Amino acid sequence: MSMSKASVILTVIVLLLISSKEAASIQSGSRSILRAVSSENKAQVDYAVDLNSTNFDAVLRNTPAAHAIVEFFAHWCPACRNYKPQYEKVARLFNGPDAVHPGIALMTRVDCALKINNKLCDKFSVSHYPMLFWGPPSKFASGGWEPKEEKSEIHVIDDGRTAERLLNWINKQLGSSYGLDDEKFEHLPSNISDLGQIARAVYDVEEATFFAFEIILEHKMIKPHTRASLIKFLQLLVAHHPSKRCRKGSAEVLVNFDDLCPPDMWSPDKQEAVSDNKGMLGNFQICGKEVPRGYWMFCRGSKNDTRGFSCGLWVVLHSLSVRIEDGESQFAFTAVCDFINNFFICEECREHFYQMCSSVTAPFNTSRDFALWLWSAHNKVNERLMKEEASVGTGDPKFPKIIWPPKQLCSSCHLSSNHRENGFGQIDWNLNEVYKFLTGYYGKTLASLYKEKDRLGDEVNDGAIADLVASTNAVVVPVGAALAIALSSCAFGALACYWRSQQKNRKYYHQLHSLKNI
Repeated sequence: MSMSKASVILTVIVLLLISSKEAASIQSGSRSILRAVSSENKAQVDYAVDLNSTNFDAVLRNTPAAHAIVEFFAHWCPACRNYKPQYEKVARLFNGPDAVHPGIALMTRVDCALKINNKLCDKFSVSHYPMLFWGPPSKFASGGWEPKEEKSEIHVIDDGRTAERLLNWINKQLGSSYGLDDEKFEHLPSNISDLGQIARAVYDVEEATFFAFEIILEHKMIKPHTRASLIKFLQLLVAHHPSKRCRKGSAEVLVNFDDLCPPDMWSPDKQEAVSDNKGMLGNFQICGKEVPRGYWMFCRGSKNDTRGFSCGLWVVLHSLSVRIEDGESQFAFTAVCDFINNFFICEECREHFYQMCSSVTAPFNTSRDFALWLWSAHNKVNERLMKEEASVGTGDPKFPKIIWPPKQLCSSCHLSSNHRENGFGQIDWNLNEVYKFLTGYYGKTLASLYKEKDRLGDEVNDGAIADLVASTNAVVVPVGAALAIALSSCAFGALACYWRSQQKNRKYYHQLHSLKNI
């Protein structure tokens, strides 16, 4: 072979190698692009909750939402796949910790193509995909639907094939005007004129109870000299907390207190054996495994750093005050005062509250006396904070501090009112009517939602909740993030910290957020 031919062949071979490498590079790049696109798709959050036959009843029976929508679909159905983005646009408004309108409707879906769900889909006479139902969550649990059933509270949604049409259908049922572009905090229900709003706080008292103990553990506040105060408060919760879940959890902690909270629990030797730095008590869910939910219902503020934990803890205390017996009134007073003095982390708020406790010179003989004292203390703090927040602009614009209860909620509580020179009103109260209002508002009305759903005493199936958490990350929020929000409010309702106190204690927000993300 001549040298010229050999050089030509060699050149061709080199060119082929170069072209093959370029092709491989292009293909590799294409795969990278596909992986990136796939990764982006996986990052998309599903707001609707995936249910199956194992968790269907438990999730719907225990949801805080007043209504439920269940979509029955099949994953192989093209129409169902095309409908999913439409359904998700509406689910964004109602589901998850960042819901625009939490507690209104729980939007769920069931895949009828899975064998595990065959009987469940048969119970609801699913005849086509997708098929949507609307009704009270408790009616779905252990229930079903028949086409010829006339008095069923479960209804087929017959006009919801787009997000706009589905939301219009919901608005007609509720008499609302929700929009697909609604954003968080834009449409908050007023607590002033609607007496029934407090029923939604039954979930907030569970949330607040969890965070109160989470703060105690995070800051290692259980010391030899504070153990007795915590025991007294736990005794109060065991007997009178409005949530049975919290009563049960508090009882478990109390029964095992010496084991869970030994006097040397924060000693170096003990801490070495505990990975999360909270001691054995950190393994207890004081209000059940489904708490914290990561969002507030009645106590939701118009901003992340307002209301929330502070409001929820106030509701806890008021609900306790109207549930005790006369013979427990002095015990309840000391238990609450000592708990705030030893375990409430806002220093100025704590000091101010304990000053009011110390000003009481005679023991309480009736539950009425204690309930009215707590109500009066709450209003004193509200009046103090109204001035503070007005001067520095730290209040919640949609939920400003007011003297409670307003006339809209209890006109008979107000005998007369006049204005002082400083602009704040002096109200002449009918204390008998105020006490009557407090017992109804924080007693029967607060617990009414549980009673309507037949949930007093019902416990959530742990396996069902685990399935729910695994099925969607839209239902829960990381505890660290929720705890940080709770602490950032630093307010204990009307016991909210002064603005300068909020600045001083801001470090706790960052400390807890860092701890939770280690």
